[in-house]
Amino acid sequence: MAAEPKTKTKAAAVAEAKPREAVARPAPKPRKRPIKEQQRADKMEQILDAAEYLFSVHGLYGVTLKDVAQKVGVHHTLLNYYFTDKKTLFDAVIGRRAGVTSGLRMKALDAYEAACGGKPTVEGALRAFLDTDLDLYSQGGENWKNYGALGAQVSNTTYGAELFDLHFDPLVLRLVDILKKALPDCAEEDIFWGYHFVTGALMLTLARTGRIDRLSGGRCNSDDFEAVKDRMAGFMAAGFMSICKSKKSAAD
Repeated sequence: MAAEPKTKTKAAAVAEAKPREAVARPAPKPRKRPIKEQQRADKMEQILDAAEYLFSVHGLYGVTLKDVAQKVGVHHTLLNYYFTDKKTLFDAVIGRRAGVTSGLRMKALDAYEAACGGKPTVEGALRAFLDTDLDLYSQGGENWKNYGALGAQVSNTTYGAELFDLHFDPLVLRLVDILKKALPDCAEEDIFWGYHFVTGALMLTLARTGRIDRLSGGRCNSDDFEAVKDRMAGFMAAGFMSICKSKKSAAD
């Protein structure tokens, strides 16, 4: 005799009628970079760091691809795999950090203009431009200081000026635009000359030649970017004001 089916309880019937809840799954882990791709990226950083240092000391024409390979500890043919020639490597060294410093200073200028309520000052604009950059070199470690010294060196060359045009013109013109608003009566050419003097002082500071250390008998230190921050923007702002006042007085 067949057994009669068991009568389901009400609770069991309700539970069976309910749709099964989705089981919570852990979030997928971030995809790891393939080992070979990571090794290639690491090797590229080593090459750029080594080239950055050598170029900062010896300049573009004083360094060969073999010199860079020797410092990295690889055969020079590996550099030819990554870079077609020395100029390509040099351009990559300049471009690697240019986007960082330019981007940070552009954000600082935008933030300053938004905060000043339409009434920018020369010193305020210069602090956004200069202090942000000086912080990178003082806090970014030795590689950033090497990059600063390299920038100071090549800024006085034709090939360096062309790279600066490429990477920094939008940033500089953004600064100039704010300075025009801060100095509405100043001749435009005087604002550009003022920027010219500012960048000259900045490049000399980034060069860290040690000359000011010797001249001052140790009272000043080429590596003391905080001391520079305390003085440079105010000093340069006064220079802008002096130029504009002189021109205005002559016109009157």
